[in-house]
Order: sequence, then C-alpha cells, then structure tokens
Amino acid sequence: MPHSFNKLWIHAVWATKNRGELIDFSIEKQVYDYIRQELIELGCPVRIINGMPDHIHALFLLNPQKSIADVIKQIKGSSSHYINGENLMIEKFVWQTGYAAYSVSESQLESVYNYIKNQKQHHLKKNSQDEFDEFIKLHGLSQI
Repeated sequence: MPHSFNKLWIHAVWATKNRGELIDFSIEKQVYDYIRQELIELGCPVRIINGMPDHIHALFLLNPQKSIADVIKQIKGSSSHYINGENLMIEKFVWQTGYAAYSVSESQLESVYNYIKNQKQHHLKKNSQDEFDEFIKLHGLSQI
C-alpha cells in the first residue's frame, strides 16, 4: 500500500488536582475554547469538549504524528498556564497527574459524543468517582 491512513478517535478524560471543583460555569467556556484551539493547533480536530467542575472530556481525532501522551501533556500544560496567566481564578490552577484515553470506533462516535455533551445531566445521577470506576471496569483496566 503506497499511502498510510489513520483515523483514530480518542475520548480523553483528565481531572483537576485532587478533583477540586475549579472549573465553574463562569470560566468553563473560556477553558474549553482554549483547549479546543490548542488541540486544533496540534493537528487534532475536535468533535466535542465538555465536563464538570472537576474534570474534562474531549473527543478528538489524533494527529498520526503525535502520541496521545504528548498531546495530553501539551494540552494540560498550556491550559493550566493559560488559566493562571489570565487569572481566571484566585488560587493557582493545576491539573491532576495522569489521564484516561480510549479509542472510539466510528460505530460508537455518536454515542460517545452524546455522552460527553450531556455531562451535566449524567452527573446528576452518578458522581465523578463512580464514573471513573465504571470506565476502568468497562475497559478492563485495573487501578494502580
């Protein structure tokens, strides 16, 4: 095959330090817009970004020349720098170490999109820790 083809949808999730509820309604649009722009600049087209005050979900196409680890590291670093530089909150903003990233098949794209889109309603029924535990179990992972 003379050409290489990649189309890897990634559902990434990462949290604020100690799961503090830091991304409130007054700044979430700015934060999400900044992260969207950073992902686009990294060559990772974004389908949706949404979350809760203590974590973010992003659904994007992975740039085939970047690793997931490098993309997430760049996004977390630049967004915390932006939040602190713009003084969007009184205290210093920091993301928690680590992240979760899952590949998403084309057949599940709409389902994952809707799941991310409806985060606020979803979390009326399930807290963030229960959601995390469910993802770990669903994807056959174990916590260290």
